[in-house]
Amino acid sequence: MKLDSFDIAILVALQKDGAMTNAGLSEVVNLSASQCSRRRAALEQAGIIEGYTARLSATKLGYGLRAIIRVNLSSHGQNNENDFARFVARHQQIRSAFSVAGDADYILDVRVRDLDAFAEFVHGHLLPHPQVSQVRSEIVLLTLKDEKGVAPVHDATSGGI
Repeated sequence: MKLDSFDIAILVALQKDGAMTNAGLSEVVNLSASQCSRRRAALEQAGIIEGYTARLSATKLGYGLRAIIRVNLSSHGQNNENDFARFVARHQQIRSAFSVAGDADYILDVRVRDLDAFAEFVHGHLLPHPQVSQVRSEIVLLTLKDEKGVAPVHDATSGGI
């Protein structure tokens, strides 16, 4: 799907407020509500808009500790990778997980209530995992930026983002 400046404006607006109505979008992007509706539907159909969610305050909900954990596996192979992926899926404390290049195999973004809950997760679940050989953790002290989504920029040479 080739995106134009109106599509980009719709994407930017919806990333800021996914509950924005088509009437609200029309005011922001200077198109009619029906045109915004058609464009939004096309962006959804193309899979560019994957869905809509509410952003919750982890701190206000009692999850005051955030940690970034670097994990190395003891051995590699599809079975080990799949086993670790199942481990990640089972633990709600893990909010994001990435297979990465570099000195770690995986980076985990973990949210828990406090240091005791973090210690229980690391010592009770992560370290005992049979494929985990090394864990290095950083406790987040201050979040400087935590943007969700992407920064859509129209690329005139490719016609897309």
